Amino acid sequence: MDMKMILPLILLQAMLMVIGLFDLLKRDPSRIRGEVKWIWALVIVFVASVGPIVYLIFGRKSS
Repeated sequence: MDMKMILPLILLQAMLMVIGLFDLLKRDPSRIRGEVKWIWALVIVFVASVGPIVYLIFGRKSS
């Protein structure tokens, strides 16, 4: 596969991971479902592009 086709996907994955981890690190544990940050960090990092999306949609409690 041509690198020009893969590069946008790699960049998207990296951006989602950075956004998810940054949000997780700055958020108070009481505002995270399950209140265990390290579990969400593992989901964000190891569940490919779905992990950050799952955290951003389901991991944060509404204010």
